[in-house]
This record gives sequence, C-alpha cells and structure tokens, in this order.
Amino acid sequence: MKLSITARNMSVTPAITKRIERKTETMGRYLLPETEMQVRMRKEKNDLRVVEITVPMGNNVILRSESSADDNLFLAIDQALAKMERQIRKHRTKLGKRLREEAFPEVPEYIEEDLAEEKDRKIVRRKTFPVRPMSVEDAVIEMELLGHSFFVFVNVDTERTNVLYLRKDGDLGLLEPEA
Repeated sequence: MKLSITARNMSVTPAITKRIERKTETMGRYLLPETEMQVRMRKEKNDLRVVEITVPMGNNVILRSESSADDNLFLAIDQALAKMERQIRKHRTKLGKRLREEAFPEVPEYIEEDLAEEKDRKIVRRKTFPVRPMSVEDAVIEMELLGHSFFVFVNVDTERTNVLYLRKDGDLGLLEPEA
C-alpha cells in the first residue's frame, strides 16, 4: 500500500508520519500493494483539526472517511483510520476480487457479528413524492422549509436529478450525476 500524507495550514512532523504509518500497517494486508491511501490534514478556524482519508479502489469505488477534533490531531487521525477500517470490512465482499487472497484467511468472530447485524436491515417505509424541475436556490429554500437534511430535485439548468444535503459542518452539498 502506498501512503500519501499532505497538510494544509500546518506541518507534518515525523511523529505524525510515524503514527499514521503505524496505524495503517494493519490495513495494508486488506489492500493490494499498488493501492494508494491519501491522508489529508488541515487546521481550520478555532484550532479544529480535520483529517480526511481517501482510498481509490478502481472501478469507480472510492472509500473515504473524515474526522475532526478540537486541537487534537492524533485523536482525529485515530478516528478517521478507525472509520476507514470499518468501511473496508463492510465492503469486503464488494472488494473481494481486488483483495489479496491472504487478507481474510479466516473471518474473526467480531466481523461475523457485524455482518449479521447488517443483514438484519430492511426497508420499513417507502415514500413517493413528486419531483419537479427547480433551481438550486429554490431547492435550498424548499429543503429548509421542510426541515429535512436532504432534498431530491430535478435541476432546471441540467435537467438531471440532483441531491442537495446538509453537511455536518452546517454547509450544503450538492450531488450531481456525471454526464
């Protein structure tokens, strides 16, 4: 596994690099040697430390985790790496063709329990709604009026279905399909 570490508004010390390398060693056995793990760290306002980890797996599969902590970079690193490891475990059946054969010689009990809990999920409610063309600004207003954290609409400019969502940081995100 190839590891790429970058930082914005802060410097990457040898201690930070060593900690990331030590924590990612265990994930190396789940991934192919040519897989690149990108770790991006940044310092935001009010000394908030944000760590993003991205692992492009090919075939349009990208695993991503993000974590933040107030003035504690090591805590943010540990949380983001733990999320990434859970994602790898969760997607292991999808990634089976890309994983090395020795990655899962025998499945530990805790993974079997996690998978059993996930299999119990079922759709308990279905809802239909009219989708009408509107601008992004109108969709923002509509979402706020409804009090939802996301909103599906047809973008009047592109004539494609978009999803507007509320991010954890309070800003908005827009999902647009590729052409």
